Amino acid sequence: MNIGLFGGTFDPVHRGHMALARAALEQYKLHRVLFVPANIPPHKQQRPLLPFVHRFAMLVLATAEEKAFVPSLLEAPEEAAGAARKAGQEKPNYTPNYTIDTVRRLKRSFKAADKLFLLVGMDAFADIAKWHQAEALFRECEFVVASRPGYSLADVANALPESLRPHPEVTRPFHKQKATGDLVLKGATIHLLEDLHQPASATAIREAAAAGKALGRFVDAAVGEYIKKMGLYK
Repeated sequence: MNIGLFGGTFDPVHRGHMALARAALEQYKLHRVLFVPANIPPHKQQRPLLPFVHRFAMLVLATAEEKAFVPSLLEAPEEAAGAARKAGQEKPNYTPNYTIDTVRRLKRSFKAADKLFLLVGMDAFADIAKWHQAEALFRECEFVVASRPGYSLADVANALPESLRPHPEVTRPFHKQKATGDLVLKGATIHLLEDLHQPASATAIREAAAAGKALGRFVDAAVGEYIKKMGLYK
């Protein structure tokens, strides 16, 4: 079984997220895509996140019509508390949700033939070398990256951790080549999706919600209604 893992803050989940997941599902014959909202993202946020319960609820609404899309509690606060209790700690150790830990926890439930694909946007992938145990992460799964205008195939290769990065003379001819297709290197496999033409910005959505504007072009109708009903981002 081919399984996709799509992590993020999802604050809120929007049409860009859904377009990436649908494209990956179709092109790489995924049987399931797990949407995993982070409880505590490893990178410092410029603004406080909505509580986990609201972000998860919006994911449930956004994925309700897609049988292959599954909102996941892999990084839920309760998971952190349970892990702390098993470790004999009096209080949960609220450490960041590192992707490598989530991937390894998920793969413990896999069968031998199962294969994991990690879904990520190009902006996030550009900082992949800074991720916790990045080299190990490439050994655990293949990447599906949503390309964006302005990024070349060389940019993708040069974003890799130094130990996986091709020599400059290898990537130099690809500085003008569009970031699409498959990039298979020793220790890393990256599948590049075409630009999805879904310019949905979480910041723009939050600003629109704060101003009381319609959100239909950014998010699923049920998600927009939830944001309005709960008074989120005001």
